[in-house]
Amino acid sequence: MTSALQPVTVLGLGNMGFALAAALLDRGHPVTVWNRSPRKAVPLTDRGASLAATPAEAIAASPLVIPCVLDYDTLYALLDGATGSLPGRAVVNLTSGSPEQAHQALAWFRSHGADYLDGAIMTTPPGVGSSEVMFLYSGPREVFGAHRATLAALGDPLYLDADPGLASLYDAALLGLMWATMTGWLHGTALVGAEKVTATAFTPVAIRWLSTVNSFLTRYAGQVDTGRYPGDDATVDVQIAAIDHLIHATAARGLDTALPTLLKSTMERAKTAGHGSDSFASVIKVLAETESK
Repeated sequence: MTSALQPVTVLGLGNMGFALAAALLDRGHPVTVWNRSPRKAVPLTDRGASLAATPAEAIAASPLVIPCVLDYDTLYALLDGATGSLPGRAVVNLTSGSPEQAHQALAWFRSHGADYLDGAIMTTPPGVGSSEVMFLYSGPREVFGAHRATLAALGDPLYLDADPGLASLYDAALLGLMWATMTGWLHGTALVGAEKVTATAFTPVAIRWLSTVNSFLTRYAGQVDTGRYPGDDATVDVQIAAIDHLIHATAARGLDTALPTLLKSTMERAKTAGHGSDSFASVIKVLAETESK
C-alpha cells in the first residue's frame, strides 16, 4: 500500500541529519537518504528508508529535499554534478550558515530550477521530532505553506519572513541568548556551590526566577521598539549598585569575577551615555553601537 505522506530526501547523515531522517520515518514518510559513508544509513534502511547511490539519485527520488551537512561549501560540493535533478524540487536547507549565505543559496537554487527555503534547527538531535522544539524557516511563503505539514514531523515549524536570511540570523541571536543564559546559570551554580548548595537544589529556584525574567523581556521589548526607557521599575544606576554585591560575593569565595565585571562595565557604558536613570532596556543603546562609531 502506497503511503499518502510526502516522500522526502535527506542529504547528510551526521547526528542531526540522521535524527531528521528518523523523525520523518517515525511519521510514516517515505524517506530516501544519501551520505558519503553509506554504512551510516544501515539503521535507517533497516526501518524502511531507501539509500541512494548518489546525490543526484537521492534528489530525483523526492519532491522535497532536506540537506543537513557541515557547511555551505560541503553542500555545494555534493551538489556538483547533481544539478540536473534539481528542477521542480523544493529544497529546505537545514545546513547552518550565515544570512548572506542563505541569500546566495536562494539565488543559486532558483537558477537551477528549484524552490528554496532556509531553516534553523533550535534543538540538539535528541529533540528532533518533538512538537516542543522550534524549527525556524525563512524564504518564500508559498514554499513553506506547501511543505509545512511535512516539516511538522521534525518539530514545531515557525515561519519568520520572506527574507531567506532571517532564520540563520534568529539562530545566531537565539544561540547568543542560550549561551549567555547558561553561562549565567553556571556562574550562579558555582556561587551557591561554594556554600555546598547542589546544582539540583539551586536549579528549580533559578528556573522559577527565569519566569519572572520573561516578564521583564516582554515589558522591555516595547521600550526597545519605541526607543523610550522609563526608569519606573529599576534604573541602570540601581542595577550597577546591585551587581557590586554579586562581584563582592564572587570574589569573596575565590571565584572568577570576569562575567559580572563585564556586565557591570556594559551598564557603566550605558550610564556614561546618559541612561543612568533609564530602565535596563536602555543598555541596548551601547550594545547596538556600530564599530565605526
